[in-house]
Amino acid sequence: MAPAVGSRRGHLLWLTCMLCSAPARVAAGLYELNLTTDGPATTGTEMTISASLVAKDNGSLAMAPDTHLYRFHWIHTPLMLTGKMEKDLTSTIRLVGHLPGDFPVSVWVTATDCWMCQPVTRSFTVVSITDSLVGNLVVTQNSSLPWPSSYLTRMGLKVSFLLHDPSDFFKSASFLYSWDFGDGTLMVTEDPVVYYNYSIIGTFTVKLNVVAEWEQARLDATKGIVQKTGDFSTSLKLQETLQGIQVLGPTLIQTFQKLTLTLNFLGSPPLTVCWRLKAECLPLEEGECQPVSVASMAYNLTHTFRDPGDYCFSIRAENVISKSHQYHRVQVWPSSLQPAVFAFPCATLITVMLAFIMYMTLRNATQQKDMVEVADFDFSPLSDKNPEPPSGVRCCCQMCCGPFLLETHSEYLEVVRENHGLLPPLYKSVKTYTV
Repeated sequence: MAPAVGSRRGHLLWLTCMLCSAPARVAAGLYELNLTTDGPATTGTEMTISASLVAKDNGSLAMAPDTHLYRFHWIHTPLMLTGKMEKDLTSTIRLVGHLPGDFPVSVWVTATDCWMCQPVTRSFTVVSITDSLVGNLVVTQNSSLPWPSSYLTRMGLKVSFLLHDPSDFFKSASFLYSWDFGDGTLMVTEDPVVYYNYSIIGTFTVKLNVVAEWEQARLDATKGIVQKTGDFSTSLKLQETLQGIQVLGPTLIQTFQKLTLTLNFLGSPPLTVCWRLKAECLPLEEGECQPVSVASMAYNLTHTFRDPGDYCFSIRAENVISKSHQYHRVQVWPSSLQPAVFAFPCATLITVMLAFIMYMTLRNATQQKDMVEVADFDFSPLSDKNPEPPSGVRCCCQMCCGPFLLETHSEYLEVVRENHGLLPPLYKSVKTYTV
């Protein structure tokens, strides 16, 4: 027991001496490793990982000029190492994975002449290996929109598939591309680039299935067809320029009535809408009204007028592509002076007066048949036999149908004279005889 304890103490003392004798230039905590990788990768393809030793204070710490003073140590199991190279404080390895999954890869750096010393720095990364093809879809258009994944309708789109193959593993493979543009259009090509034009607005998902085939030697020295596939997709938002604003609503209204206007936008939401009432139809200046965000193709605008007059709604709407202006005139009437208020009383009064005139005419025509002697009758409107109508009736008649009634009264008197004919004399002449 005692010899074993002494041996352990001797080993610890030797390790402590080695650590203390390590040069200051490789002191831990002064350096760091920058890791880069070209992953993810497809099973069977090569993947490259690089580690660069740099100073933590962005280069103000002097690095040793002799690059052989440092050694890089890698752990990459179960990935297979196919190559390694070290140059200018950088170590690069190439790995191949035959099983899909996420695998950690770690690396640390020590001094070459002190492999038992504490590492100068260490780092790790996780690489992804997949059975399917690796790549992405890229969509471009000859327009620049500030919103991501936003494009214009009725303008050609270029959709490209970019295969991720840094080791040229698929250089001898043939590819078949099956496209689905999300609007019912399907397409099969042998080219990874297609051009398409959407005619309607909306959000669409472009889906792509890629099949790669190539010949590969087998263990029995024969050749067979190997196939790998991959499914990819991307989302597109198709928008239109704002071609105009349609305003639906009344142009005549009374004060203190609620006015509702419906704005239909001939363009793609989301929109920013701004409006203001003016005496004249003039464009809106910047900062002249408070903008409102609208996420649909229509918007209801309400307002209540307190004063009569002529007004103009000045409306501005814009989306990420363009903007448009529109105007709507409204005439506001005072609610207490509407002409329709007097229509019913006047119509009623006229009807009553016409009925009275017809009744008087028919009555006189009937009485003249039995009349033997008619007394003197004064037709003057101021005579006692024809008293003046009440002042309220006279006022109403003058305001609603004065001219018509005056003419009717004259015509009525003329009709009465014609219907009576010539009246017999009030007394007979006295005969005289001469004796």
